[in-house]
Amino acid sequence: MPQISDKGRLMPESPIRKLVPYAEGAKAKGRTVYHLNIGQPDIKTPEVAMDAIRNCTEKVIEYSHSAGNVSYRKKLAKMYQNIGIDVNEEEMLITTGGSEAITFALMTCLNPGDEVLIPEPFYANYNGFAISAGVKVVPITSSIENDFALPSIEEFEKLMTPKTKAIVICNPNNPTGYLYSKEELNQLRELILKHDLFLFSDEVYREFCYGGEEHFSAMNLEGLEQNVVMMDSVSKRYSECGVRIGAMITKNKEVITTALKFAQARLCPPAFGQIAAEASLDTPQEYFTEVYDEYIARRDFMVAALNEMEGVYCPIPKGAFYTVVKLPIDDADKFAQWILEEFEHKNQTVMVAPATGFYATPGLGKNEVRIAYVLKKEDLANAMETLAEALKVYPGRTL
Repeated sequence: MPQISDKGRLMPESPIRKLVPYAEGAKAKGRTVYHLNIGQPDIKTPEVAMDAIRNCTEKVIEYSHSAGNVSYRKKLAKMYQNIGIDVNEEEMLITTGGSEAITFALMTCLNPGDEVLIPEPFYANYNGFAISAGVKVVPITSSIENDFALPSIEEFEKLMTPKTKAIVICNPNNPTGYLYSKEELNQLRELILKHDLFLFSDEVYREFCYGGEEHFSAMNLEGLEQNVVMMDSVSKRYSECGVRIGAMITKNKEVITTALKFAQARLCPPAFGQIAAEASLDTPQEYFTEVYDEYIARRDFMVAALNEMEGVYCPIPKGAFYTVVKLPIDDADKFAQWILEEFEHKNQTVMVAPATGFYATPGLGKNEVRIAYVLKKEDLANAMETLAEALKVYPGRTL
């Protein structure tokens, strides 16, 4: 019988989605399942985007430019310029979600067998993107003990080899909610310059910074104009996960020119997605203010509720809408399955993402889960009550 590829065997299943059958089983029993496992906001998509799709007058849905519609790129460039990131429409590719932007960056800048350093825990799909590109992920561990701050530069250098060609950061971070400071990024700048590396900066949660904290883009690190490749997406900014529009942005002309060849091979990014994304750039500021206030309220409520539970520790996320939480449990994967299969409170249960799926180092994250606070406060309250009751009776409780 023919054999599947080595890449196919190595591709990990999603730690976020692998529990779906158990959630479906709980729903089949009539239970309400609160989804804390996935970053799918319940925030409404801006009306300007919905109107653009409803009122589309195109007679033929044509291929766009492989780099994305020129009108969208020009308008997007102005948006970046308005927030202090100096780019133009020739320095970006519109991609099929931020996922394709990361994949293009890896395939453009690294050879098969090259290594990329990523602070862990990290967005689990980085593993899949790296495998697709034939690249090896080398994790550098950050710890919940210091709220997942950037590891020291000395720790980075201990893990570097002649094959190390890039570093990936996600800022604000998925899954931890940590926001890297300008000082931390400048430490990385020195490392990048010293070893002539690429810095891939995933900045899709840029707008979600809390407590007076401000986002500092890696694109503004002095002297790294040829080293930085930024990835972005409309998915979370405008609650448009399904339109699948992202962007790969860099001042490095050779990177853009090379990545365009990969873009041409897949023809073009989604047509309707670009229409929605371009219209979204006209979203009024009031939308973002309301979204910010809503997430602050959700974050503060959730963090307080979690830290009131015996044996639970939840750092205060400075950005995005996730946090990694330490629970008094023996095994996060077992717990996440158990709470769906065997537990209910008031005919309700919750779905969490085991943190083991966000670490590359075996054995880490066994007593941690990622929680996304993307539900309205009423649902979060029910979810927190359910989780607290579950922890009291879980057979693998460690307290």
